[in-house]
Amino acid sequence: MPTLLQQRELLRKEYEYEKAEFRRISEIQGIGRSIKRGDCWFPITVGRSYYNSLNRLVVEISRREDLEIEHNFEYGRPISFFSKDAADRLHYLNFMATVSYAEPHKMVVVLPDESALSQLLALDQPGVQLHFDETTYRLMFEALDTVLAAKDNRLALLRDIFHGRQRPQFSAQSAFPLRYPWLNASQEQAVNEVLRARDALVVHGPPGTGKTTTLVEAISEVLRREAQVLVCAQSNTAVDWIAEQLSDRGIHVLRIGNPARVNERMFQCTYEYQFENHPDYPALWQIRRTLRQLAAQPRRERDAHYHQKKARLCEKADELELRIRHALFDNARVIASTLAGSANPVLTGHHFHTLFIDEAAQALEAACWIALQKADRVVFAGDYRQLPPTIKSQAALRGGLGRTLMEQVAELWPECVRLLTVQYRMNETLMRFSSDWFYEGKLVAAPEVRNRCLLDEMDWPLEWVDTDLMAADAEQADDYQEQFVGLNYGRINKAEAALTLRVLRDYVQTMGCSRLLEERVDFGIISPYKAQVQYLRKLLHKDETLRPLCKYITVNTVDAFQGQERDVVLVSLVRANEAGQIGFLSDLRRMNVAMTRARMKLVLLGSSATLCRHEFYQKLYTCCHHPDLSGTEESVSS
Repeated sequence: MPTLLQQRELLRKEYEYEKAEFRRISEIQGIGRSIKRGDCWFPITVGRSYYNSLNRLVVEISRREDLEIEHNFEYGRPISFFSKDAADRLHYLNFMATVSYAEPHKMVVVLPDESALSQLLALDQPGVQLHFDETTYRLMFEALDTVLAAKDNRLALLRDIFHGRQRPQFSAQSAFPLRYPWLNASQEQAVNEVLRARDALVVHGPPGTGKTTTLVEAISEVLRREAQVLVCAQSNTAVDWIAEQLSDRGIHVLRIGNPARVNERMFQCTYEYQFENHPDYPALWQIRRTLRQLAAQPRRERDAHYHQKKARLCEKADELELRIRHALFDNARVIASTLAGSANPVLTGHHFHTLFIDEAAQALEAACWIALQKADRVVFAGDYRQLPPTIKSQAALRGGLGRTLMEQVAELWPECVRLLTVQYRMNETLMRFSSDWFYEGKLVAAPEVRNRCLLDEMDWPLEWVDTDLMAADAEQADDYQEQFVGLNYGRINKAEAALTLRVLRDYVQTMGCSRLLEERVDFGIISPYKAQVQYLRKLLHKDETLRPLCKYITVNTVDAFQGQERDVVLVSLVRANEAGQIGFLSDLRRMNVAMTRARMKLVLLGSSATLCRHEFYQKLYTCCHHPDLSGTEESVSS
């Protein structure tokens, strides 16, 4: 368990590695590769510019090509603009901008000033590219420094609890715990323990166990006792999801920052939207407009009262802005943001008794401390048996940077952990292997999903299509070998991708396309590697048989599928080599995500000769082919 000083050093290694890697990729690889990775748009169209409700100059930009590539632009990400000359050389503008919000093919960008807009409009062939994010690292370093220096206060106590020097406290057990007939026993217990915890609690929610339902209930119950809570998550997508569920419950949410996916309902929760729709905003807008007009006046045209007039207007604008801000915060019951977003200036001076961190198993410890500075106690929710934080430096990973605060608290203080045990997604067969290996066999399938399937007794829910058996001769065996296509894309196995779609076509024909459409059966095709995902999408786009079902088929990486579910899931494992190397497939948490997305059927495609050298895959293969040998006595907990 790294100390906070060690954490800071490991974070510095990650920062230096990621910054150097960004520079290397930018210098060595052309924009074509950046476009394919979703980190660049070129060419772009520059649209209208205006001052938004927060008095920031923004401009709309849209991409004209490569519309099929999913991009990585989202709220808060730093970007840079460039142009390309006749010799294909890139020329970057000398300012940084920030994404305000992004749609699939359009985004709104915050510019530093009017001169930046003039430079952008002067470009003949403009493009935009994601830039290295210095801000989030700066916030994490500052948070660690603040925590290290804390003394004789609440922050110091939380630090000592999370690092084993103090024991977390609970209020006395109530003789009459609260009852929630719509929750199961483990969910009900978790909500009651959230109310008892004085310092910290971990709500451990394995796949399909209703973690969000439990969290929303816990937040609702806490709000009966507290005026306001702070709810954070590592990603904008996770914040959007919990904010949406709370809003549906009728709880007034104030979303700091903009949603990852722009829709009207979520946008109405944002600070920017609510600020713009406050009754005092038109008066503020008029004052700001007058101030901009004054600032644009040539010096020789300014009268003797220019500075006094400007000062009075600025004072009035500040007064109105504070009045609107206070009104928005006074009306909100939940303040929602990313962990980094909790450092937004509009939250300066705000403190909360309770902080909820959703998807806490994907957040670095340093990122959690950004939000923890504003709270007295914390509830971590997530699953540390699924995807961990993304660490790019191997030195930092080996040192323990990937060990999350949630995982640390769970290991140090087991009494702080409440495991949700009833899952509502998978049938019993699909659930059993994951439950035995990752959760000590404690999960139970809810009665309503235990036996569900698409075709009674004729469709075994768990299959492994062994690509080694598909290659009947040496020539075909070579076809099913993986290929390396670059550090940022990983591996590709084209023959396996083609086989994946063939298996899906056969399944559709067996079930009947009309029946699948009528019942709206949805499908997920998952692979750990971006290159395989992109190749699968190309094949799917050309497939005439599957075209009627295209809107019900999603193809994406394991990471992108976390939190999602589909009726039928196919997983292309890609790795096939004589050395038996499986790369990051040895991180079994990633496989736990992949194999727990399916409700009714899971098909794994991969080379048994390569993968089954690992005990996990050997037991999984046995479970698929000999289900009678896959009982709990055969399982091995990770």
